[in-house]
Amino acid sequence: MEQKTLFENDKNQPLASRLRPRTLDEFVGQKHLIGEGRILRRLIESDNIPSIIFWGNPGIGKTTLAQIIANKTHSEFINFSAVTSGIKEIKAVMQQAENNRKLGQRTIVFVDEIHRFNKAQQDAFLPFVEKGSIILIGATTENPSFEINSALLSRCKVFVFKPLEVDELVELLKRAITDKRGFGDEKVNIDDEYIKIIAEFANGDARTALSTLEMVILNGDVSNDGTINVTKETLEQCISKKNLLYDKNGEEHYNIISALHKSMRNSDPDAAVYWLARMLEAGEDPLYIARRVARFASEDVGLADPRALEIAIAAYQACHFIGMPECTVHLTEAVVYMSMAPKSNAMEVAYNLAKRDAKEHFAEPVPLQIRNAPTKLMKELNYGKGYQYAHDTKDKLTAMQCLPDSLAGTEYYFPTEQGFEVKYKARLKEIKDWKKAHRQG
Repeated sequence: MEQKTLFENDKNQPLASRLRPRTLDEFVGQKHLIGEGRILRRLIESDNIPSIIFWGNPGIGKTTLAQIIANKTHSEFINFSAVTSGIKEIKAVMQQAENNRKLGQRTIVFVDEIHRFNKAQQDAFLPFVEKGSIILIGATTENPSFEINSALLSRCKVFVFKPLEVDELVELLKRAITDKRGFGDEKVNIDDEYIKIIAEFANGDARTALSTLEMVILNGDVSNDGTINVTKETLEQCISKKNLLYDKNGEEHYNIISALHKSMRNSDPDAAVYWLARMLEAGEDPLYIARRVARFASEDVGLADPRALEIAIAAYQACHFIGMPECTVHLTEAVVYMSMAPKSNAMEVAYNLAKRDAKEHFAEPVPLQIRNAPTKLMKELNYGKGYQYAHDTKDKLTAMQCLPDSLAGTEYYFPTEQGFEVKYKARLKEIKDWKKAHRQG
């Protein structure tokens, strides 16, 4: 056992470290996983842990739960960091685990931030997980589907950790004030309202909540009797800037851009503007958002309102010329316009149907009549023979076939009854009726 020196003091550790739960009963949050009768709790209590991945935001208990498992299991528990370890360290640990297996002892290897390992490093675990030399517990803040090798992921059970609720954080903060590992030996005077504000500020992150509480208490006003009084002014200074939950390279990035897109599609301008603000205030590149809005203009509005694409491109140009923070109004205008515009996904449907046929019939020859004939040989081979120039006709229409023979008559564009597309639908029907009549004629 490692002994402490005379100069070490638990009180010098951050509050979040001092108050780290030691048992499942002390653990706050994740009731869907470790509540009474839940599967993960049963696995831990029976010391029958399989290889698992803990996935969730920072500060919600992944590493803490792994340490609780370490304290409870009869297996050898090896704590491993993906930040400081490489292939050499992995092989050394795997050899140790293999020796343990031969002696009849299980080895649990906990890898914090496993998403930081590259493919080769993750592959080094695979054979040992397969033959049971180790039980792997990985913790990650990134979507395992994208960051963990599929072969390794298929051998692990994924448990999704949720951000803590405000009530759960309030419970945790009150425990920190009364627990001797926290401020239980101090006289702390803090209103319940302030505790709730800290809990809301933490945005589901227990570490942020405890760190903020520690900051406001350490900066509180001390009375003559030693009581620490947390004032509103101190609280406001400590939480003056809130870190928005947004990672421009992570899953939350895709979650929020999806929320923006679907809010516009659902014709909800208020929600769309909120998600727009969430991204911009978190530092997202406005040009990225403008590109997504431009895509939306054709994917979800299309010819139901052709002006939508013009508005989107104009917003992109304004963002390019002006930049942040002035361009926020241009993006807001575009997002609100898209939300209010009539909706049609006919453009996307048309392309996807055509794409399917293009892949299945990728070698279909271009009909001779619409081939270009720049050389004498091509003309002799009947390239361009029978081509009809629409502008030379009275109706500016011809009955000439432009699709390959195997796809003749196939339809891809199906106009909706939304906005301007009603007119285009009527026009398309006129064109098709005219061509049908002239082909029969």
